[in-house]
Amino acid sequence: RDVGNIIQRGGTFLKTARSMEFMTPEGRKKAHASLKRHKIQALVALGGNGTFTGAQVFHEEYGIPVVGVPCTIDNDLYGTDVTIGFDTAVNTAIDAVDKIRDTAESHNRVFFIEVMGRNSGYIALYTAIGSGATTVLLPERETSMEELVRILNQEAVKNKAFSLVVVAEGNKLGKTQDIAEEVKQRLKLEEDVRVTVVGHMQRGGSPSGFDRLVATRLGNAAVEAILQGYKNAMVGISNNQLKHTPLSIAIKNEKEINMDLLRMIEMLAV
Repeated sequence: RDVGNIIQRGGTFLKTARSMEFMTPEGRKKAHASLKRHKIQALVALGGNGTFTGAQVFHEEYGIPVVGVPCTIDNDLYGTDVTIGFDTAVNTAIDAVDKIRDTAESHNRVFFIEVMGRNSGYIALYTAIGSGATTVLLPERETSMEELVRILNQEAVKNKAFSLVVVAEGNKLGKTQDIAEEVKQRLKLEEDVRVTVVGHMQRGGSPSGFDRLVATRLGNAAVEAILQGYKNAMVGISNNQLKHTPLSIAIKNEKEINMDLLRMIEMLAV
């Protein structure tokens, strides 16, 4: 079994890297020659928008069938409710927040926890809800410093001893350290306002049970799609059903943040 004994392995054990050479016609010509030499008749492309854009161009130039599998912790791909790696990343971030909560409660502090997400706030939003954070800062939502301070002041009025703010790295308010410094000044806090960056821990670790299920379903669906004659599509899961989306559509469209979850975190912050 070629794929035996790998389901529990974390990280990208197949290895991954950006290929500048593949971005050139000459590089793609070499790639096509390599596929012909090894008698490879179709490609399964694992990744996000960048991977799928390259796969789309390669298919257009050489006609080789390409099926994309959404693999990104950001969960930001159009055409699927969930991407491989997202659930594991969220679980890792929530575990970090849970540990920070112990320190925050002991020392009556405000903590800002930065998670990945330059353009997508899904990790931050799910982490904030799953960890019971005070509020969240996202790339998709404008939050003023005045609003953030008001929310944190409300926590103090409720006699809460500490506050936890989850911050997506690409939030619109600014760099996490700068936000923390201004909050400290505005709230006139004697204790330090602490910043923790979860960082690349989110990209590793043994996959969660849900991610293993998603990866198995989508991997199997990709092989079936090739056998069924799909030549330029991404497999995904929508409403718990397998779905095929043309690569061009998956690349061109943006996946919007779940507004119901966004409203939920806003209500919880009141």
